[in-house]
Amino acid sequence: MKKLDERTAANMDVALEQVCRVLPHGGDHEIRKRVAKKLLHSARHGVTTLGDFMTIARTALSEISLKKSA
Repeated sequence: MKKLDERTAANMDVALEQVCRVLPHGGDHEIRKRVAKKLLHSARHGVTTLGDFMTIARTALSEISLKKSA
């Protein structure tokens, strides 16, 4: 497994916190875990910027919301 540098890890953390901020109480553990997994997968495949992580986190949250409403 490729070790993430501090900046990448910080960008992932900021993206997770910002995107989950719209959820009641910042989202439950399961939702946050699913979004975090998407972020981690992306980081392992070369994504490092906050902007890209924000997009990925928003998309993941939208997918989760669609599955819950279906």
